[in-house]
Amino acid sequence: MEAAPPIRTFSRSSSSSAGARSCRVLAGPAPRRARALAAPPPSRAVASSRAPIVVSSPPPPAASGPPATAPGHAKVDRSGRFCSPRSARELALMVSYAACLEGADVVRLFDRRISARREPGYVFDKACLLSYNHMSFGGGPLEVGTEEEAEKLTAQNEKDSANEAEVLSAPPKLVYNNFVLRLSRELLVAVASGWDKHVEIIEKIIPQTWKDEPVARILELCILHIAMAEMTSKGTPHKVVINEAVDLAKRFCDGGAPRVINGCLRTFVKDHVDNTGASQAAESKA
Repeated sequence: MEAAPPIRTFSRSSSSSAGARSCRVLAGPAPRRARALAAPPPSRAVASSRAPIVVSSPPPPAASGPPATAPGHAKVDRSGRFCSPRSARELALMVSYAACLEGADVVRLFDRRISARREPGYVFDKACLLSYNHMSFGGGPLEVGTEEEAEKLTAQNEKDSANEAEVLSAPPKLVYNNFVLRLSRELLVAVASGWDKHVEIIEKIIPQTWKDEPVARILELCILHIAMAEMTSKGTPHKVVINEAVDLAKRFCDGGAPRVINGCLRTFVKDHVDNTGASQAAESKA
């Protein structure tokens, strides 16, 4: 019997995400996976950490029909710019993360990035936006039958990663429409105003492992701040905010972060948001 070839692993690449104001919970250098989104435009760096691609033997049987997951396209308006609330949350996360690394105020950093002048000769191809996928998540290893398939997937991942870096490092006014820019700024204003209060809550509900390594969890903590700020200031339904936060964690964080963020936000809703709403309703009746 012919010996099976050894399993070979190819790393998939992915872009990373963005930031918040400095505080005792969020401080320190950027984790490698998130540096690209913290860099001001027009940086072209991109971090990487998607699931590996594994060549296994024997090859799996050929699948019939379309692939289980087709690439989703971001929502753009008639001007060719992102126009969805998902992109506003993603932009808020990017600025929050960067602000945390710089020790800057989130709103001031946002305004500074919006008003920044473009480099002479800079040209942005809006076709990048159609290829950008807000729902591109990491996951377990992908198994393929041959090295040729693995090389093909690796090349596609590198292409997608370069496209994401191009989009996320471009001047925001070229990428997002006015609705997204306005909503993102409103979220950051809410993040700044509720920061100290939410820091105290976050310190109580996050797992001990996150408390022991706050520098490695800046990105995850930024997601919590944005979600809490949106729930308490925008009136967005809790389930929507939690689902969006979990999706951001799936996209930009590692390991079990989505599950932890889901649990933390559910605890926040149960112990703080619901109680606040009940007490306010009682006060209004009185």
